[in-house]
Amino acid sequence: MTLSANKVYQGDCIQQLGNVKPASVDLVFADPPFNIGYEYDVYQDQRSQDEYLSWSREWMTSVSNVLKPSGTFWLASGDEFAAELKLIAQNEIGLTCRSWVIWYYTFGVNCVQAFSRSHTHLFHFVKDPGDFTFNNDNPAVRVLSARQLVYADGRANAKGRLPDNTWILRPQDAPESGFDPSHDTWFFSRVAGTFKEREGFHGCQMPEQLLGRIIRVSSNPGELVLDPFAGSGTTLAVAKKLGRQWLGIELSRDYVSKIKNRVNGCHGGDPLDGPADARKSAPTTSRGKSKVRLRNGRPVPRLDEETERGIIAAFQATCDGHSTDFMLCEPELNANFVNACQEKAIPGDAYAWNRLLLRIRKSGKLPKARQARSRLTFSEMDPYSAASEVAMHLLSLDFSLTFDEILCGPQTAVQFDHLAKEFATGYTPFQYRWAALSIRKRAQKSKLLAVKHFGEWLDQELPRSLPLARSVSTKHEQPGVYIVLNHNQPLYVGETTNVKNRVEQMLDDQCGWMHLGPRSVKIISTDNPAIQHGLQSILIQRLNPLFNSRLLLPELKVASEFSTSR
Repeated sequence: MTLSANKVYQGDCIQQLGNVKPASVDLVFADPPFNIGYEYDVYQDQRSQDEYLSWSREWMTSVSNVLKPSGTFWLASGDEFAAELKLIAQNEIGLTCRSWVIWYYTFGVNCVQAFSRSHTHLFHFVKDPGDFTFNNDNPAVRVLSARQLVYADGRANAKGRLPDNTWILRPQDAPESGFDPSHDTWFFSRVAGTFKEREGFHGCQMPEQLLGRIIRVSSNPGELVLDPFAGSGTTLAVAKKLGRQWLGIELSRDYVSKIKNRVNGCHGGDPLDGPADARKSAPTTSRGKSKVRLRNGRPVPRLDEETERGIIAAFQATCDGHSTDFMLCEPELNANFVNACQEKAIPGDAYAWNRLLLRIRKSGKLPKARQARSRLTFSEMDPYSAASEVAMHLLSLDFSLTFDEILCGPQTAVQFDHLAKEFATGYTPFQYRWAALSIRKRAQKSKLLAVKHFGEWLDQELPRSLPLARSVSTKHEQPGVYIVLNHNQPLYVGETTNVKNRVEQMLDDQCGWMHLGPRSVKIISTDNPAIQHGLQSILIQRLNPLFNSRLLLPELKVASEFSTSR
């Protein structure tokens, strides 16, 4: 039996890894028993040295077998066998160690006649040192520099810097609801910050923020993350929240049940538990606290009168009569605006200038657009609108950015274009970006339609599933709403003017859809676009698919700088 994505399986990890398709996994994170005598419910963590190393060699070899050639393996280890495991992985299995990270938690474990245990080793292995994922430009991975954090220095790189190889979790970063850091805090230090079902799991739990950094930097949205020692389910929950597919193996039947409850209770886009604000760990200086304002952990650019005048002048000189939306969606126009800001020596960078432009637009101080607004219809955008929605959703999860923040950064905007292109090739960056904005613009209306007219679909029987290949039929050459599934896991709820064409697009081996593992589709025929949008929205609420934008959930409000009138 081949193990399927987005499920957790009970059993021995070596046996179950043998059931994973070889070379199919993008990232493995493993936090195995450290062999320090901890009592689990079905596993005694006390073997002889030879037994432990032989067992570790076997399961790590199995991990290497299931990794893609470009795959990554992160291993957590205690002091006792850290060096031995590193040598086995490198010299015997053939992996390359890219980083040896120390996770340091100052509220450590008291030891008898020894210094307190206050750290864990995290090894970053890759199969091919010339071909692996390392997303060092992901803004959610980077941290604020001292110039930004302490001194609010405008000369600092706005993107921040990569973390070093010592990751610190300090007592003052702990939520007030946790254990007192001055007491025995082994359980708290290892558990995800605010995980409410901490009770009932063993103490060896990783914080969600730590797993978030690893998953973001070593995998991409939609890729498969595997944890062969699923434990409390943190890796799987974080992978789901960040738009990855996930697969877990756990020896304990009791834990498997709890993991399922935990993962089923979270959704793509949910915030990661625990503090992520670097200010809480900032040093103090004689200059006092930083006056820098942060939003989503990033500096908010300042807007004084001189800067405002410069931004407005740069926009007027380069917009060619178009709106701010048009400028952000058209790469050439936006590049001209950025160059104009540089020539005027306005403090900041492209991201800051675009963000300030939106703030000024919201205040009503920008001149009205002279050019007629682009009026691409939903029918015209149909071939690539689903691709734009999936790309918007995945990048928002991965980067912890709103879509306007994605468009404001030229590099993140290009990454959005590339991701959308994977799901629908052959269109321009403007088309992908405009379609995403259009989806967000109509989101509020779609949600109102869902609540007002389609509430019965929350429990109405759905059509039977059809294999994808059988859906490429002339009888499906019609408008409708469709539900894409991987086995029983809903992947995406879409609407289209031609179901047959959309399914043909998904069956293309070179298309990003096939990487998500679609197996079947449910089809609901309707030729009214308003009905399609409302029905899509209510089905997203009902099915919680992995790759739909959360903006279309009826229970959520749309809040965006793009929601102002144009």
